[in-house]
Amino acid sequence: MDKSLIPVILAGGKGERFWPLSRKHRPKQFLSLDGSGKSLLQATADRLSELAGSPEKLWVVTSALLAQGVQEQLPQLKSQNLLAEPEGRDTAPAVAWATLEIARTYGEDAVVGFFPADHWIEDQVAFQQTINAAAQLASSEAAIVTLGITPGYPSTGYGYIEQGEQTGTFGGLPVYKVSRFTEKPDRETAESFLATGRFSWNSGMFIFRAGVVLDELRTHAPEIMGALEEKGVAAYPELAKKSIDYALMEKTQLAYVLPASFGWDDLGDWNAIERLLKGDAKNVELARHVGLDTQGAILYATGEDEVIVTIGLEDVVVVRDRNVTLIVKKDRTQEIKQVVKMLQEDSTLKDLL
Repeated sequence: MDKSLIPVILAGGKGERFWPLSRKHRPKQFLSLDGSGKSLLQATADRLSELAGSPEKLWVVTSALLAQGVQEQLPQLKSQNLLAEPEGRDTAPAVAWATLEIARTYGEDAVVGFFPADHWIEDQVAFQQTINAAAQLASSEAAIVTLGITPGYPSTGYGYIEQGEQTGTFGGLPVYKVSRFTEKPDRETAESFLATGRFSWNSGMFIFRAGVVLDELRTHAPEIMGALEEKGVAAYPELAKKSIDYALMEKTQLAYVLPASFGWDDLGDWNAIERLLKGDAKNVELARHVGLDTQGAILYATGEDEVIVTIGLEDVVVVRDRNVTLIVKKDRTQEIKQVVKMLQEDSTLKDLL
């Protein structure tokens, strides 16, 4: 039995809103987007290995398509700790399968944490303090702890968590029962949430004891658990696509939220680069750029000999990667996913993905 934190990175995402830089064999988590030189996956692994006290305790769930790339990016990862899903079924099956494997390895009292591969964290010390507090709670009580990010503005792109009653303090941080989860609200609703002071952004990070979540999944998602316990990974083709929020967190009575303020961004699309890197500059230039009357632009090129020239542009994203140039208004970057779908449906353009 091992009661120290076992971190699991969820690294199966496609990162389509970062196309054309993010592609099928090189998704967002394999990219360096913050200027550090490390990929998002590598930065996440470093952060979590330090928390766990050893890189040997790190686990990764990814797709079969990306497994080799994960191993290349994380050569320190034990091969048996890399779980490759034969096909994507959203986060509920990924969490269930990984938790089953960890319970078999470390026992059901193991404290497990699930973390997306592609988040940016500013204050590493505050992050560690917050995770340690969540792990203390999960170790001592039947609790499924989620981290709620203190909102900086009324975002319509994040899910929200409403705090219920405060149940105690762990590691100097207050802990609340979860009153409810709300999916991405409209602007007016988001503003009303912030006015109450009771709502956090849903970070997609969870900490719990393995046995607690396995029991809850057997109750609330028996179709997932039954198939995985009977067939293991071979059950994947018959599993429905369900997020862990929908399959479990919105139904369980054991959900707790720990509000967190450590500087966080989920790097959802190209505009995140501006939030991270702009400072006082007129533009964010991750390329050789010659600009005339250009401001509020995000410019990115992968080739060393590529030059981007702009005249009279404002609030646009220009990305040049190999055989593709993307030009999009910053307020329409969410629609890149629709373009990716168009490319998927055109057999002559699939090589651009």
